[in-house]
Amino acid sequence: MGELKMAKIGIIGGSGLYKMEGIEHVEDLTIPDTPFGPPSDHFMKGKLEGVDVVFLARHGRGHHISPSEINYRANIFEMKRLGVDAIVSVSACGSMKEGIKPMDFVVPDQFIDRTNKARESSFFTGGIVAHVALADPVSPELTKVLAECGRQAGVTVHEKGIYLNMEGPQFSTRAESHLYRSWGVDIIGMTNMAEAKLAREAEIAYASLCAVTDYDCWFEGHEEVTVEMIIGNLNKNVERAKEILRLAIPRLGKIKKFAAQDALKNAIITNPANIPEQKKRELSIIIGKYIQ
Repeated sequence: MGELKMAKIGIIGGSGLYKMEGIEHVEDLTIPDTPFGPPSDHFMKGKLEGVDVVFLARHGRGHHISPSEINYRANIFEMKRLGVDAIVSVSACGSMKEGIKPMDFVVPDQFIDRTNKARESSFFTGGIVAHVALADPVSPELTKVLAECGRQAGVTVHEKGIYLNMEGPQFSTRAESHLYRSWGVDIIGMTNMAEAKLAREAEIAYASLCAVTDYDCWFEGHEEVTVEMIIGNLNKNVERAKEILRLAIPRLGKIKKFAAQDALKNAIITNPANIPEQKKRELSIIIGKYIQ
């Protein structure tokens, strides 16, 4: 029998996580463009704990791209082109519940989209339409491993939760914060929803590892949310996030099948004869097994 093929894992680093130490045989890949424009930064390709990984800094190294300006399509498209099977997205978030404390981690299982600037969050435009199922937007195969490895690393991990994706870059008003709490939201952030949608369209498994930095602004009497507070707590959590990844990546690499890898089956509803040839070429790495 041949050697078991390991899954290739993508890591998207959010605020504070701009590089991933421990990756061996590193290639720094400059991607000048994709059919959707340039991605956030160079991609780092190599091996972590024996597993093929691809790392990208979501906001660019030096954190110069606002959440509203990230080219989510280019980032996920290039992950697909580089052969990634599953993505772990690491990001900062605010807590909407007293029991979810700063310095905790949350592995959310649901999202609410409250962005309002028409972020491009679908590959299927310009002559081709697809409707993928998104009732369960993250991959349970990933979330289970991340939660278990978080506990193994000695941190408090909440295995489920609702992530509200606000627009940003400003923080919430107090009225908004109380409104979201009334909806039963667990955490709030600015980036993960578009990634989850695009990863599903690209048939890449996706999960978020969210580092709690603050209590948003609903918790009256708690200190005011500031960038200094967030960055201070985030920097403390970055090393723990890296430790969780070092524990999780070897296990994720051994997963033989992800449910998301068939997400496009029966989802493309445009008659193949009506799809522009240029669009077929642009999306060939995503739709090639269904549309020739």
